Amino acid sequence: MADLSVRIAGVEFSNPLIAASGTFGFGREYGELYPLSTLGGISCKGITLKRRDGNPPPRIAETPSGILNAVGLQNPGVDVFINEELPRLSSQNTRIIANIAGNTVEEYCLMAEKLSDTDVDMIELNISCPNVKSGGVQFGTSCESVGNITAEVRAHCKKPLVVKLSPNVTDIASIAQAAEANGADAISMINTLTGMRIDIETRRPIIRNNTGGLSGAAVFPVAVRMVWQVSNAVKIPIIGMGGISTWRDAVEMLMAGASALQIGTVLFSDPYAPVKINEGLNEYLDKKGIGRVSELTGAVVPW
Repeated sequence: MADLSVRIAGVEFSNPLIAASGTFGFGREYGELYPLSTLGGISCKGITLKRRDGNPPPRIAETPSGILNAVGLQNPGVDVFINEELPRLSSQNTRIIANIAGNTVEEYCLMAEKLSDTDVDMIELNISCPNVKSGGVQFGTSCESVGNITAEVRAHCKKPLVVKLSPNVTDIASIAQAAEANGADAISMINTLTGMRIDIETRRPIIRNNTGGLSGAAVFPVAVRMVWQVSNAVKIPIIGMGGISTWRDAVEMLMAGASALQIGTVLFSDPYAPVKINEGLNEYLDKKGIGRVSELTGAVVPW
């Protein structure tokens, strides 16, 4: 069997598969199906400083080859996560990534400080959230805002810092460079694409928020393209995500430049997808005579 272990910002993962934030909760339900140690890591449900109940329903809807969601970061708050969820997660023999979201830079920094004194292995900065002090503009939409929030959080964060990028920008490579230049240890990408569907009988959008984040197989080619672009622009590792559903997708994303992978929407239709992807990766590597999965990273040969 090939060596599936990967190293991201000094953190060793037993395999490159990480459950994506927002789709895996805190692992309780999936832990009833298989040991969480099957995964290289878990990026936990997005955490905010205080409890959030999220958006009113309907807030998730199926679309061709994917889903639209506007859940609204429903979560119990960072203190409940630290006191009630993290002790259990820390005993699961897998890497734990805390995904944080805030309305102000100060909220992000305070959460980073709190989590730096815990057993989480990494902190993932979700910058697709509205910056209240800038009129609701997302933190992740310009090089300046990405650079500023990364630098501020870096100053308060003792853990390896992963910056999760939004694809809803004009030049994602420059955004990634701004994160790298201001202290990011790794990049995770892509977050969801903004989308919308309308019920033609009621004439209303199919989700209450009107628009939502599109994820699933439909976004996979966009994710591969963006990971490839960013891998040619930065030197820090990339955790690739966006529509990965099979082991073939996993190989493709690694070849595009990812060093590890996050698996998300496919878990709703097949909770055993990570197990199958791991098995498929092993078989592919053995068939090709490749000793380490890390050898696939950036292996694409452009025309």
